[in-house]
Amino acid sequence: MKRRTSTIPFGYSLAEDKVTLEAIPEQLEALDEIKDLVHEKSLSLRDGATWLHYKTGRKLSHVGLKKIIDKEYKNEG
Repeated sequence: MKRRTSTIPFGYSLAEDKVTLEAIPEQLEALDEIKDLVHEKSLSLRDGATWLHYKTGRKLSHVGLKKIIDKEYKNEG
């Protein structure tokens, strides 16, 4: 995936060429685990962001998590 902004998305890292993004499977799997729970209101955004930090070691704000979830479910519906 080619980098489009200065922000590196959760679940990705910058490749050695400083242009391409590389997926981090462990982070993407953890994100997939938590998205449905938050979307179904079984877990709050803050708790979901905290869990992601605990599970992956990478921080993501509750607002960032909301943007990811909103974007995914907007595209599905």
